[in-house]
Amino acid sequence: MSISTVTQSAFSSAYDLAFQISPIVLNGGIVANTLGGMMPIIGLTGQLASLGQSLLSGSIEPFARFVPAPGSTLVANTAATYSFANQNVAANAIIKQPKNVSLIMYAPVQDTGGYLTKLAIFEALRSSIEAHVAAGGTFHVATPAHIYTNCLLNAITDVTSGEMGKQQMVQFQWDFFQPLVSLTDAQNAQNSLISKITGGQQVIPSGLAGTSIWSSATTAIGSAAQGAAQGISNITGAVNNFLVQ
Repeated sequence: MSISTVTQSAFSSAYDLAFQISPIVLNGGIVANTLGGMMPIIGLTGQLASLGQSLLSGSIEPFARFVPAPGSTLVANTAATYSFANQNVAANAIIKQPKNVSLIMYAPVQDTGGYLTKLAIFEALRSSIEAHVAAGGTFHVATPAHIYTNCLLNAITDVTSGEMGKQQMVQFQWDFFQPLVSLTDAQNAQNSLISKITGGQQVIPSGLAGTSIWSSATTAIGSAAQGAAQGISNITGAVNNFLVQ
């Protein structure tokens, strides 16, 4: 096996682990004082630490796999419909809104005794999730396009379609909501124009002043790439830490 093949296999395994096998990480809540404050969802679906390498190598199929559902929001803004100081201000008042993200969980029975096992796993999963939410826990959700941090769980709903054959309750939709939970997020929700008004500064439209408020595109892309890489590293790191314990 060539080095290139090994590298590709490693990237494929990391992608599979972060975005399909365990894209949900519990944060705080019931794991606030253990496991570094984070635990991947495979810790609640019967994927024991001893199965970690088997999951990564593909020699066994995990209990469940996840795929992003259509309709998740990457950018959510609302334009103001009322006047602040004048019409120019109102027209440029864009307010950041919370984001929504949903995952579809596929959990079919894979062997003869799997029906009773499935019931036991789902009961443990449901009770643990409810306890985590009641304890104020949040969730990190990894998707190929964006990693949503500090999300709240709205619902887990059975959305099984007829395409799954005779099995029932195979597909479940997890609906998450990412609010503005930190002071930093709340401050970022103010655009530069509203910040000037709040600070009592003079508002000069960039078109009239001949200046631009846009930053370098190269800088923005570089920062985004670094942030995405760090986010993936954090998700896979949390899963790997759990598997080796």
